[in-house]
Amino acid sequence: MPARDDSATLNPAVYSCGDDLVATECADTRSAQALADHLRASGNWLECVAGIASCVARFDIAAISPEQAEQRMLSALRNVPPVRDAEADRIEVPVCYGGEHGPDLDDVCELLGMDRDAFIARHTGNEYIVDMLGFTPGFAFIGGFEEARDVPRRPQPRVRLEPGSVGIAGGRTGIYTLPGPGGWQIVGRTPLGLFDAGAEQPFRLRAGMRVRFVAIGVEEFAAGYAE
Repeated sequence: MPARDDSATLNPAVYSCGDDLVATECADTRSAQALADHLRASGNWLECVAGIASCVARFDIAAISPEQAEQRMLSALRNVPPVRDAEADRIEVPVCYGGEHGPDLDDVCELLGMDRDAFIARHTGNEYIVDMLGFTPGFAFIGGFEEARDVPRRPQPRVRLEPGSVGIAGGRTGIYTLPGPGGWQIVGRTPLGLFDAGAEQPFRLRAGMRVRFVAIGVEEFAAGYAE
């Protein structure tokens, strides 16, 4: 098989990662999502998946070569629309911290050397980005809580967590949209409805969305929660 002339066909930003896959690194989550949306809209790809800061596209290897797919990705990179920053991409997530809704809050505070009030003030004091959904359907990986980058997952995962459980691990916040097992340190729970099976977009949180957490009390949680 003749050697490929990489200098003529490749750009370091685009590379093959499988027989029928090409990928590129992106500046951030929102850029990755914008590129994935652009690729899907073109109709030129079998599948497009955005990661935290990358995008992978699958092509029909019976129709085009890997080199042609790389060139197609390069062309898309030159023409991808600017990342939009609409208010619709922002959401406030109310969280009832501690107690029965956040059984690991005190342990997390001890690990971080701060009291509850200081932790809640830090967690609610910034705007974060939903990096991606995964692990279980609708589970939101939310980056940017650097104060908790050294917080580990629990040594023994829980068999069941309630929907809306808010966990901390490795500098990220994770929100369990659906009930199920989980090993993140649970610091609170949101009463916000995060899943609607009948909606066009069933999961309320989406990759690239901006999130701000708002602390609420037990009474507010009870008033806003519906099974």
